[in-house]
Amino acid sequence: MPLDSETGSQDKSEPGPETRTETESQDDPETGADMGAHVPPQNKSIQSRFDKSLEFYQASQDYWQQGELENALDALDNAYAMINNTETEDAPKFSQQKDDLRYMISKRILEIYTSRYTTVKGNHNAIQIVMNQHVEDEIKRYTKGPARRFFINSYRRSGRYRPYIVKKLEKAGIPEELSWLPLVESGFKTKALSSARALGMWQFIASTGYKFGLKRDRYIDERLDPYKSTQAAIDYLKELHEIFGDWKTALAAYNCGAGRVLHVIRSQNINYLDDFWDLYQQLPLETARYVPKFLATLHIVNNMEKYGMGDIEVDPPIESETVEIEKQASLKDIAKAIDTTEEKLMELNPELRYKVLPDEVYKLNVPPEKKETLLAKIDQIEEYYQSPNNITHHRVRPGESLSTIARRYNTTVKKICWYNNIYRKDYIVAGQRLKIPQAGTYASRGKSGEPDRIINYRVKRADSLWVLAKRYNTTTRKIQEINNLNSVNLHIGQKLKIPAGERADLEIYRVKKGDSPYTIAKRHDMNVNRLLRINQLSKNARIYPGQTLYVE
Repeated sequence: MPLDSETGSQDKSEPGPETRTETESQDDPETGADMGAHVPPQNKSIQSRFDKSLEFYQASQDYWQQGELENALDALDNAYAMINNTETEDAPKFSQQKDDLRYMISKRILEIYTSRYTTVKGNHNAIQIVMNQHVEDEIKRYTKGPARRFFINSYRRSGRYRPYIVKKLEKAGIPEELSWLPLVESGFKTKALSSARALGMWQFIASTGYKFGLKRDRYIDERLDPYKSTQAAIDYLKELHEIFGDWKTALAAYNCGAGRVLHVIRSQNINYLDDFWDLYQQLPLETARYVPKFLATLHIVNNMEKYGMGDIEVDPPIESETVEIEKQASLKDIAKAIDTTEEKLMELNPELRYKVLPDEVYKLNVPPEKKETLLAKIDQIEEYYQSPNNITHHRVRPGESLSTIARRYNTTVKKICWYNNIYRKDYIVAGQRLKIPQAGTYASRGKSGEPDRIINYRVKRADSLWVLAKRYNTTTRKIQEINNLNSVNLHIGQKLKIPAGERADLEIYRVKKGDSPYTIAKRHDMNVNRLLRINQLSKNARIYPGQTLYVE
C-alpha cells in the first residue's frame, strides 16, 4: 500500500565535504583562542581518519562526474571502511559525526547504484528473485494455506489488466515482474479498500494518489481506474527506486512510505546494502511480510505446475471503446440506449463512484462496437442531475447507523454516502455532520408531462446546444427538432426557438423557521401539489430552515 512518501521522513540534508563540523578548528567564544591547539592526541587521530574519509568521498564525486562508476564505488568503500574502523566510544562527541558520515556515504552509494542500473545495465533484470525462509513461508501460505483460494482468484483476474501493465512497465524501462505487485496489493480488484483507506488495484491513499496525478471529486476517484492508477504507480515506483537504488527496498517504501524506510536506514549500524534482510527485519510487521509475499508470488507464477496450479487459466483482457460525452447522464440510461448492462459499464468505468457521469466532458468506456450506437443515440438520453435544493444536515448521535438515519429522513444509504464521500457504509462516528438528500433529489429533466414553453433566443458567444439545453431545462434533441437543425454547430446572432422546461423562469426561495409546503405555496399563490412536483418533493418530505426551493 503506497503511503505518502513524506510520512515519517526526517531532515535528509547531507553534511557535504565543505560542511564545518564540531571537530573542526574553532575559536573559543570566550577567549578567541584556537581550540584546535588543545585537541587531545586521540581526538586528533579520529579527526584525521574522518578527514581522510571525506577525501575518499570527494574523490568518488569526481569519479562519478567523469562516468567512472566502479572507481567511484571503490572510493566510497574506502571511505566507509575508514569510518567503520574508527572507534569513538571513548570520544562521544565524535559519535554523531561518525553516524552522519556513514549515512552520507551510504546515500551516495545508493545514488551511484541507481545511476549504474539505469545507464549501464538497464532495469529489466534488477529484481533478484531470492529464496529464503521468509519467502518459503509465504509460498506455503499461498499454495497450501488459507490464502490459496485468494491467490488462484487473483491470478485469474490478472489476465484482465496485466497485459496493459506489462506494456507500460516496458515503456518506462522498469522490471516486468512489477506487473504482479497488484496481486499482493489488491488481488487485482479495482475497488479494493484497505483499513488504512487505501483504494484501488494499486492501493493508493488519497494524498499519494493526488501527488501522482490521480483526480478525486464527488463523481470520480481515479484511484479506482486500473489504467490511470497504473501510470501513477509506475511514476511512484520509479521515484522510490531513484531514492533507494534497490527494488526490494523500493517495494518496502511503497508499502510503508519512503520516510519510514529512510528513518530505519539512518538508524542502522551497518550499510544496509550489504544485506537487505537486516534492514527488512526492522521494518513494520506488515512490510516485513510484504516483500516476501511479492517474491513468493514471482516464484509461484514462474512455476505454476510445481505448485499444483498449472491448469488455471487467466481471464481475457478487458476490451472497450472510448466515447467523449458532453452531458451528465446515468449509466442505467446509457446502458439501456446501447443494449448493454449497467454492471458492464461499471466494470469498464470503475472510477465512477455513483453510476453517474460528471457534470463536465467525460471520456466513457463502452463495450466494443457500441461507440457508434451511443453517438447516434446520445441526444435521446435524458440528462441526469441532482437538485441543488432539498438538502438538510444531521449530526450523528452515538449508536446511530446510516440505515437508521436514512429511514428517519425517508432517503437511502447510497444517497447519503454519495453526498458525503463515504466509501464504507459502517464508517461514521458520533458528532459527524452529514448532508441528507431528501426524497426526489435525483431526477431526469423534462419528464413533468406538461407542455414546454417556447422562448425566442439569439445565440451569443460561447453558446452551444448543450449549454442552452442545460440552461433552459430541455434537451439538445428538442432544440434541433423545433429549429430543423441538421448540425450541432451554432453561429453568433443565430435565432433559435427554445422549448423551455417548467423551471426555466422560477425563483429560488430559502425556507424560514415555521415554513411548510402549504404556507410557502399560499404565499406565492401556487398550488401546493405544483410546489411539491417542481421541487421533486414527496407528500411526506420534510423541509428545513435554510433549504432552498423553487417557487413561481
